Parts: sequence; C-alpha cells; structure tokens
Amino acid sequence: MAHAGGALLAVDNCFCSPALQRPVAFGADLVIHSGTKYLDGQGRVIAGAVCGPEELIAAKFVPVMRSAGMSLSPFNAWVVLKGLETLSVRMQAQSARALVLAQWLEAQPAIERVYYPGLPSHPQHALAMAQQSGSGGAVVSFIVKGERAGAFQVIDGTRICSITANLGDTKTTITHPASTSHGRLSEAQRQAAGITQGMIRVAVGLDDIEDIKNDLLQGLPKVA
Repeated sequence: MAHAGGALLAVDNCFCSPALQRPVAFGADLVIHSGTKYLDGQGRVIAGAVCGPEELIAAKFVPVMRSAGMSLSPFNAWVVLKGLETLSVRMQAQSARALVLAQWLEAQPAIERVYYPGLPSHPQHALAMAQQSGSGGAVVSFIVKGERAGAFQVIDGTRICSITANLGDTKTTITHPASTSHGRLSEAQRQAAGITQGMIRVAVGLDDIEDIKNDLLQGLPKVA
C-alpha cells in the first residue's frame, strides 16, 4: 500500500530486533532500532539506528547527522557491537521466559486479559509466528482488575522487577503505559489503542522466571 502511494515503508523493529524479525524481507524500505534496547541489551548506552539502502541513507540521513550531531561516540558504538554478539541467544532466552510468564498470567484470577503474540489467544498469533521466527518476543502486557489502583498495587509490590519505561534489558522491567510511554495521549486516544489504566507492561529479562512470578504475586493476590 505504501509503495502504491509512492511512499517509503519504515518499520520500528526494536521490540523484535533482527534476531526475531527482518522487515526488509517483507517489503520494508527502512528499519529503525532503538539500540538502547535489545541491540545493546544491558541498559548501558543511549543509541539508535536507521537501516536501509546505502544510496537512501547516504543521500537523506548522513547530511542531517553531520549537521545535527546525531552520531554515536566510538565507545557507545563499540558497546552496541559487543551487545550484538549475544543478541540471538538473549532473545531466545528472554522470549522463552516471556511465554512461560504469559501462560501463567492467563491463569491468574486477578488478571482480566493478557496480550502476548506468542499465546494462541492473541488475535494475530498466527501472523506473529510466521514473521517473528516462531517467537512471541520478550514483552508481555496484561490488564489487572481494579483499574489504575490495581495496576499500581502490583507495580509497587515488586522488589525484583525494575520500575522503568525502558525495555530490552537483561533485567526484567515493569511499567504502567498509561502514565509513562503513552502518558501524553488523551484518555480517549489511549482507550482507542486499548491502553487502559489497568494495563501493565513487563519486558522479561534473564531473571529466573519463578522469581518474576513471585515478584508479581506480591501485589496480585491483593486485587483478586
């Protein structure tokens, strides 16, 4: 559709990373990554990447980078390159933990709904499995009973998960999207996107999955 209209198709691939999904194979012209997330994988640098045909990058992006200063320092670039060495094994391990967590969350009485493309209950499960190397990725979202109060009761009850809007770290992170990543949207816009006040997002790291379950249980029974 983009090409038919004379437009380029750009895909933000930071949630999947190249280890799980390669948008160029499905027709994308540009692929954008937050290197701060899975590419580095350990929360060490702020970085980003725009990937595409050399002639497009050289003609359109390099002049902007030179004049605006949006270039990585050599050290930060080296850190991201070192992170890439373990990208595949990290994504496999974190995605496997996320699937276990999502399945467990579906069975919890305090949870209204779980959003994870690795679950058959997800409306785009088949598409995700076809495009994402058979993996659902490492990010799980779920809605807690009790709306905003219930969500914050769970988040505030955690002791292992790191409370932050960042993701892609080897440490499991947890956040309340309605007041962080999507806090600038109106309530109507959030509702239209399915981001309710009771939603929690967990980016599963390399922590022991039983530790993560027990950490979430600190607050879950109180809102059941």
